Amino acid sequence: MGCFECCIKCLGGVPYASLVATILCFSGVALFCGCGHVALTGTLTILENHFSKITTDHAMLTDIIQLMQYVIYGIASFFFLYGIILLAEGFYTTSAVKELHNEFKTTVCGRCISGMFVFLTYILGIAWLGVFGFSAVPVFLFYNMWSTCAAMRSPVANLTSIESICVDVRQYGIIPWNATPGKACGSTLGDICNTSEFYLSYHLYIVACAGAGATVIALIHYLMILSANWAYLKDASHLHAYQDIKMKEERELQDIQSRSKECLNSYS
Repeated sequence: MGCFECCIKCLGGVPYASLVATILCFSGVALFCGCGHVALTGTLTILENHFSKITTDHAMLTDIIQLMQYVIYGIASFFFLYGIILLAEGFYTTSAVKELHNEFKTTVCGRCISGMFVFLTYILGIAWLGVFGFSAVPVFLFYNMWSTCAAMRSPVANLTSIESICVDVRQYGIIPWNATPGKACGSTLGDICNTSEFYLSYHLYIVACAGAGATVIALIHYLMILSANWAYLKDASHLHAYQDIKMKEERELQDIQSRSKECLNSYS
């Protein structure tokens, strides 16, 4: 084989669908973990500087945010390894499908592993749907605050007193009701919306939510690929079993024919 034929053969064994799903999964998880980590830090800074100036009032929230950041580290590590494993499984099943009519044979262990990946990816897909919904909550909260600030700055609003417009984060359950001041009104609220922490955290939450959505799409893509590959491997095992039985019967038939010929020759 020449160099060109070898390249064509190698490219034919690449699982392009799994490769696209892996790239999408890595991108989505990276956006969610990276942007989410920085956005949580910015959110804590905003709460400490403007809504809860006593440390003991938001001590539990601080612990929860630190725990979520550690969970983000774990999610990034797990999906880095899981994506590589699924890509390797895609290479394995692609080779199995390409060599259906050669000496390559699937094993029961290989089919069980493929079925396990289908089940695990399904569970992870459902879990990431929950993560996607949860990541939309801070986007909604920041959007409410941003829209309130935009309404105060709008010349069409015709407000008599902007100091009567307030945002109370205590009603969302983020900080306890005894936290002071707990809310921001008028010009103070406008100053919060103009801070770099608010602007950065708001847009990072949007990107993190988009990353979670991309991860859900990637897992759905993975699920379709794994299901198809598992079906191919199952059909391949049935085909090989049929071929083995057929070859065995042909050998038995040849043995019977050779014996009958020997008997006829002995009689003659």
